[in-house]
Amino acid sequence: MSGDLSRPVSVFREFALGAGLLGRGLGLVLRSPRLLLIGLVPALLSGILYTVALFLLIRFLPDLAALVTWFADDWAEWLRRTMRVLGGLTVLGSGILLSVLTFAAVTLLIGDPFYEKISELVEDRFGGVPDAVAAGFWQSLRRSLADSLKLIGVSILVGIPLFLLGLIPVIGQTVIPVLAAAIGGWLLALELTGVPFQRRGQRLRHRRVVLAKRKPLTLGFGVAVFLTFLIPLGAVFLMPAAIAGATLLSRRTLNRPIEITTTASL
Repeated sequence: MSGDLSRPVSVFREFALGAGLLGRGLGLVLRSPRLLLIGLVPALLSGILYTVALFLLIRFLPDLAALVTWFADDWAEWLRRTMRVLGGLTVLGSGILLSVLTFAAVTLLIGDPFYEKISELVEDRFGGVPDAVAAGFWQSLRRSLADSLKLIGVSILVGIPLFLLGLIPVIGQTVIPVLAAAIGGWLLALELTGVPFQRRGQRLRHRRVVLAKRKPLTLGFGVAVFLTFLIPLGAVFLMPAAIAGATLLSRRTLNRPIEITTTASL
């Protein structure tokens, strides 16, 4: 009986440990205003872009709601209005989901040198990267762009069926948000760990395999980031912490120590 319980307990412990890595990343950033400042600049730029996009979405939400619920045009008025409301909520929720899924990738592209520096400083704090692979700025940027575009494409492809499933009454407002958090968390973990994995010469295909071996740990971190990014301005202010936490996640999945080895200031 105890053996049957050990597996779920172990999975939950790994999930909680992964979520805790975001907290550790936040602690590192809060103790170092330098890291916070470095990470906020590109995040603020992305935040402005996404705020404008969200404003436009809300501005045209009634029209979009009517567009996606075209099949209810001839229904009774109360039922048509109900479907319009559900359709509007689904469109808004899908827009927020896509913004959360793509925000990290876009911000990483804008602030690649900034987040590279944050990750490097965190790595040095925990023992460095003995097997680091040197890459030029343009080569690093080209690789980041290629990987980010792939993940943005996947995010859009995932967002479309989730959007359609979200139109289903009850299920679309209960089961689908949970599924979105799990899928979104996984994609965010893949996006945010790009910098530390590239430092080791490993691309998207490599980190997908490595992170999959510690899926509960990865999902714990990713879901925690996903949920905090849903908070207004959470993605902007927590982006530096997410990068720091993703660096710790990378070290953990690559069997590198995540105990502080130096007390030097970040």
